[in-house]
Formats: sequence, C-alpha cells, structure tokens
Amino acid sequence: MNINEKQDQIIEDFSAFEEWFDKYSYLIELGNSLDILPEEKKTEENIIRGCQSRVWLDAEQKTDGNVIFKGDSDAVIVKGILSLLISVMSDQPAADIAGADLYFIERIGLKEHLSPTRSNGLLAMVKQMKIYGLAYSQKNN
Repeated sequence: MNINEKQDQIIEDFSAFEEWFDKYSYLIELGNSLDILPEEKKTEENIIRGCQSRVWLDAEQKTDGNVIFKGDSDAVIVKGILSLLISVMSDQPAADIAGADLYFIERIGLKEHLSPTRSNGLLAMVKQMKIYGLAYSQKNN
C-alpha cells in the first residue's frame, strides 16, 4: 500500500470510534504494538528535538530504495502517534516520504485533541521523517 492508501485505512479505523477516550485507548494500543527499538538505537543522534517526551526515530534505506523507520517513546500517547506515523511512512520510497501530505492527522481529529506541546512533538516527528526521506532521495540521485 502507498502512503495515501495507508492514511485512508487509518481514517477508516478511527471512524469506528465516536469518543476521543476510545481513540486515545486505540492510540495506546497501537503504541504498545510498536516493534521494540533496540537500546543501541536510543541515542542522542536519534532523539527528535521539539518533543516534550523522549522520542527516538531511526531510519534505514533498503536496497529497493524504500525507507524503514523504527522508533520508541517514553510516553504512551506519543508512542501511539509515532506508531501511526511509522505505519504510514515506513517501507515507502524516500521521495514519497519527503513529499507526503499527511492529511490523516486532520481527518481523524488528532491535531485538535492534542495539547500544544504534543502538537509540537507531532510536527517535529513528521519533519524528521520528511528530512530522512529528502536526504535518502538526494543520496539516490
């Protein structure tokens, strides 16, 4: 699935919940299902600046040109948000990541239900993923 197909699936998944309490519970569940980031990847180099909680993001480009993201956070809601972003952006072509319009964030109402500090953290996570996408796409040219 491409980025937009994955976003559409998330929008559909979140539409099953009417209350934000249930959506937060689902986010926590998603965070708990995130693959474990090895301790050696939890470095200063992989910390995302701009997040109130600690968030680590690692990226690696495969031989087919797609970028694989792995991450972790010490905050359960943030870890769930990171899980959503990774599910949309991971295993996609670098150029697609760099140019992605992440419309699902607005459509599921995530941005309006986050505190200002978590919103800033969300933007920092998206920005870092796009920077990786841009860097890897430039490397390929």
